[in-house]
Amino acid sequence: MSKKVSIITVNYNDKPGLEKTIASVLSQTSSDYEFVVMDGGSTDGSVELINQYKDRIDIAVSEKDSGVFNAMNKAIKAATGEFLIFMNGGDIFYNQTVLEDVIPMLTSEADIYYGDNYKETPGRSKRLKTYPEKLSFSFFYTSSINHQSTFIRRSLFDQYFYYNENYRIAADWEFFIYTICKENVPYKYLKKTIAIYDFTGISSNPKSSELFIKEKSQTIAKYFPAFADDYKEVSELNSKRFLQFRHIKDHKFAFKILKGFISLILLFLPKVPKK
Repeated sequence: MSKKVSIITVNYNDKPGLEKTIASVLSQTSSDYEFVVMDGGSTDGSVELINQYKDRIDIAVSEKDSGVFNAMNKAIKAATGEFLIFMNGGDIFYNQTVLEDVIPMLTSEADIYYGDNYKETPGRSKRLKTYPEKLSFSFFYTSSINHQSTFIRRSLFDQYFYYNENYRIAADWEFFIYTICKENVPYKYLKKTIAIYDFTGISSNPKSSELFIKEKSQTIAKYFPAFADDYKEVSELNSKRFLQFRHIKDHKFAFKILKGFISLILLFLPKVPKK
């Protein structure tokens, strides 16, 4: 009989992170899961580590791949669980009872279940990331739910598409915005903290932000062309400066002063063009 959840871990030359994730998975109080480890042909001792736990890992593969999303896709095809969750090297469950608490919530009501998570930069910071109950198109313009704290019905990948292997960062974001905002796949917020994820990967690196924006723009142009011109505008509306403006607007006296200052500046500028 298939397990309710397949936990997928992809790894390449990150033995310490992999060991951390394996320990977290194996400490879960629920046994209603399948553990899939997809290694990219590591040479740092990861393969030997996987072999140490081969009796407790349901599917273990170590072979060359073309990148993280290629490895994730291979793991999806191998997995047999009704729902999938991706816990890569260094990611851990929030506590030992996450699966015991969550699995009863995974019903036919929704196809995507997501919860909160902690973003952890080892030795530097640990911050709780919470999510809204309603996921909007504008939410995905500037944010996303995280695969470390999201349970995805496996059949969605066969029904729609697997992760885009041409992307280095935004493939899971593309999958979420497409299935939720275009196909209206039912989703549900779990109101629980699911994971603590390693915030040192490529998608978390500020140097990768330009590539991330580029890949997201390609997805918008491909699946939501009518909204492509709005991409920059919505990003501006979610900028730090605009959020500060909204904060001032909530305080009458401060907003009155700001309006007076704006009116003064407008005296020296051309009239605002009508749209």
